[in-house]
Amino acid sequence: MSNIDVFLTANHQKMVLNDAESKIIGADFTAQWFFEKEPPYNRLQLKVQPHQTIHLQSVYVEIGHAFQKDDAVFCNGFQSWSESRLYRFDEKLDRLRKIAYPLMYRYGDYHLNVPHRKGLLHSWTYTYLQSPQANALTFMGSLDEKKAFTRIDSDIENQVIVISKEVQGMIVTEACTLLDILWMHDVTEDIAFDTYFKLSNISPPKAPPATGWTSWYNYYNKISQTIMDKNLAAFAEKQVAIDFFQIDDGWQTRIGDWLSIQPTFPKGMKHLAQSIQNQGFKAGLWLAPFIVERKSQLFQEHPDWVLRDDQGKMIPVGYSPLWSGRFYALDFYHPEVRAYLVNVFETVLNEWGFDMVKLDFLYAVCVEPRHGKARGQVMYEAMVFLRELVGENYLLGCGVPLCSAFGLVDYCRIGADIHLKWEHGLLKFLRNRERVSTIVALRTTIGRRHLNGRAFQNDPDVFILREKNHQLTPIQQDTILMVNLFFGSLLFCSDDISDYDIAQLKSYEKVFKNHPFKIYRVTQIEFDVYKIEFLKDKSHHTAYFNLNNKQLKINDLVLKPFETKIL
Repeated sequence: MSNIDVFLTANHQKMVLNDAESKIIGADFTAQWFFEKEPPYNRLQLKVQPHQTIHLQSVYVEIGHAFQKDDAVFCNGFQSWSESRLYRFDEKLDRLRKIAYPLMYRYGDYHLNVPHRKGLLHSWTYTYLQSPQANALTFMGSLDEKKAFTRIDSDIENQVIVISKEVQGMIVTEACTLLDILWMHDVTEDIAFDTYFKLSNISPPKAPPATGWTSWYNYYNKISQTIMDKNLAAFAEKQVAIDFFQIDDGWQTRIGDWLSIQPTFPKGMKHLAQSIQNQGFKAGLWLAPFIVERKSQLFQEHPDWVLRDDQGKMIPVGYSPLWSGRFYALDFYHPEVRAYLVNVFETVLNEWGFDMVKLDFLYAVCVEPRHGKARGQVMYEAMVFLRELVGENYLLGCGVPLCSAFGLVDYCRIGADIHLKWEHGLLKFLRNRERVSTIVALRTTIGRRHLNGRAFQNDPDVFILREKNHQLTPIQQDTILMVNLFFGSLLFCSDDISDYDIAQLKSYEKVFKNHPFKIYRVTQIEFDVYKIEFLKDKSHHTAYFNLNNKQLKINDLVLKPFETKIL
């Protein structure tokens, strides 16, 4: 580490700290920079003591770094769906096309004026540099995301790493630590992430790895009691012992009206939860607690609950053709919104009796800073609130900035929604990094493998083995299944297994027979081609994943397009 400079602007007063333990006393606040070296890590902290109320404008540190031309940078995307993988220095992160901006910009970080050019790659919360020839990493990560999100920019052109806190809107009235950065060099992946989560005081999840079924990727929001009964009966007939049977979107009349049930469920949700539990499964239910659509009764009756900007305009946070177009965020800090959500969760978990909730579109709660809190603090406080509501029941997070979910959810989606084809052509053209896409989901599942069993149990989304209602080839289907098996701990499908033939049922049984194994090295041979070295039954094995449409030859091994082979 060399050439460390720390920059802090508050109450429009700028301070620059150059020395590892320098201290500056200003008119409104005192800032001090600390450096700790405890092999294998370095720890850098910036602490501030306000002399009066201070409004933060910017906080960042610049660290000189000699990038090597063959290094790759892991870029962790802003939230669950954001593409996250190793990037070469000649790549750049996709920028959303202007035509899509009004509908999709709130999904990720497109609206944050992040610098965007080749040779400048940014990552949220943590990142690492890795040479293709080496197993060792240079790792950087924020140890505390409770007050503000952290962005780490690798600026190859200027040979510098810039670590900044997104403090816009943050007011400080008492002493606090604004930066707490961990830096490790020449460490293995396991050492890096074990150390990172230990120093972050985040314990491994208590929830075990699990299997299950979800309604979404076969029926989407066109679901009914009849469909649920049919699929439950199929699991009973095939004697497949899954853990969770989850009802996804479509059971409620509108987004936001969580206590209003579609007439296609005439027996109600309590009856459905009991039917699931009578088969020996845990009952799961999908909700999106922080968003609302215009046509909902909630929106019509409580427009004052909707989050608004400084000009009083409602803030759209996304668009769905399956709902009524644009949807909006609820103001989490409105006491009546909180009271409503308390009632919703009390009903779902205690009156209806569901064991697990999948909570989606959670990013919407923190699209703007407010009440003197930066967006990161809003997101963290919202996640603590949800964890308290869910209690000892299971919580599956989705569409959430992952740092805010560390240690607070049992399971978490760590990649995009898969598509019923390998790629969604329109969304790829629009350059949406949060797009529905099978290839993006697989890349990100492999990329974020290090979170599994440390921050939560990873949910890689579903695999599909059925023959109809999709456009995936059998080879692609097998690769999706194997990526999920290797890198996921929540293994769901959406198939009607009553349609399975003997071969499909045997493939499904892989889900229950292929664990446990220990991955000890993942090497990206070339773009979208991975070599996995792992232990199973105390013996060493190697797997190759080819996620692209080219046939490859690796020594004497031939990999067809999209093929997985295990040696």
